[in-house]
Amino acid sequence: MHELALMGDILSLVEKDVKERNFTKVNQIHLIVGDLSNAMPDALEMAFEIYRASGIPFLTEDSKLVIEREEAKARCVLCNEEYIPDQRLALCPHCGMPTGKIISGETLQVRSYEGS
Repeated sequence: MHELALMGDILSLVEKDVKERNFTKVNQIHLIVGDLSNAMPDALEMAFEIYRASGIPFLTEDSKLVIEREEAKARCVLCNEEYIPDQRLALCPHCGMPTGKIISGETLQVRSYEGS
């Protein structure tokens, strides 16, 4: 489960900013996770719970993880049809060619966090 390592990296980024702002706790972390990002939201939530239970100083028992899903979208470079791909390389439903350019759904980022 690489989501455990991903969550560790996310928490390291948040921790760095928390220290710069002299915060002592984080109430909520808001992530954007794309359908094609190779990260599973449920596994990220489980990883967050593991880290929270491990006693990270800036996370409390009330700290929350909010995940916003980013839908995958592609646009065919031949016919300009926009569609929802089920994988990175998908056939255009209009012309049948595998020439789609991904325009959303690959994001994995911290949108924001709330702390004090």
